[in-house]
Amino acid sequence: MALDPGFAGRTYPPTAVYEVGREKIREFADAIGDPNPVYRDPAVAQDLGHRDVLAPPTFPIAITWPAALVIIDDPELGLDFSRVLHAEQRFVYARPIYADDQLTATVVIEDVSERMGQGFLSTRTDLVTVDGEHVVSGYSKLVVVGAGQEAQS
Repeated sequence: MALDPGFAGRTYPPTAVYEVGREKIREFADAIGDPNPVYRDPAVAQDLGHRDVLAPPTFPIAITWPAALVIIDDPELGLDFSRVLHAEQRFVYARPIYADDQLTATVVIEDVSERMGQGFLSTRTDLVTVDGEHVVSGYSKLVVVGAGQEAQS
């Protein structure tokens, strides 16, 4: 099934609040092998002008990926996840993510197209505080291999 181009511009409802904690940040830094003390020690972070430990630059994926499942689970879009290649991921920050942040994620489908039998899906996931402050946007591009073709046996 081909992707529905009418989904371009669709915005899904915000997720439940994700509470960023020091332990989550430390675990993420450990998982990516980054020993930087600014991700672990509040005193180090404060000496550098931050209010608390901050999250590594790729930490938003821990929030944006689960939020994006709403797209995968949307039967009307026509996304066959077994054919998906994750082509690009980037984050654009308004400010760092801190250990005391409470964030929600809103997923927007920015573009849906098909070229040469492949489907292309571009999304943006905005992370904002419960007070409405924009923190970071995650941009993702997916390629759906053979999206314009019938499934082969």
